[in-house]
Amino acid sequence: MRRMPEGLAALLLGLGLGAPFLTAEPSPPVPAPAHKSVRGKLQGIDKGAGAVNMTTDDGKSVAWQFSPAVVAEVAKVPAGAPMIVIYRQTASNEKRVTAVAFPGTASKPTYVNLTGERVVLRRAAMVGDSCSNPVSGPASESVVPAGGRAEVQDGCWCCAPYGNTCTPGNKSGRGTAYLERCFE
Repeated sequence: MRRMPEGLAALLLGLGLGAPFLTAEPSPPVPAPAHKSVRGKLQGIDKGAGAVNMTTDDGKSVAWQFSPAVVAEVAKVPAGAPMIVIYRQTASNEKRVTAVAFPGTASKPTYVNLTGERVVLRRAAMVGDSCSNPVSGPASESVVPAGGRAEVQDGCWCCAPYGNTCTPGNKSGRGTAYLERCFE
């Protein structure tokens, strides 16, 4: 067996020739930002700042920024009402709100699209008591026009800009949720 000179071997490896066993592993997919929520009670709104103020269940006062359309709907809800803010943690110091929900304000989970554009609302059955597991069954979806409403019969949901998709990772519940922003 003849041995290849080291310089030639290094050149061939550097060019990526003749080295099928040195191929790189494919990069793992980047996980979607985690869906999170904060439960509490509505304290009031600051229309000028576009903020909704709440006291969380653990007693913290927080304010969330929303579009004028969402703030106008929240202004119709009485102070002290239970509320849930659903968001994505996109960075350690950044939260992007998906929706604000008011449990018990509708007999079925009802989603009002206040994003300003059409969205896809995807639904799937809950696995166990969680939406964080990958959905094993089929997901159904509907297109919700700007300003439109949709009801969800399944235990999990998500929304995405029209033409995109998402994985149902939020628990649905009786009440009304106002969609601020939908993610892929």
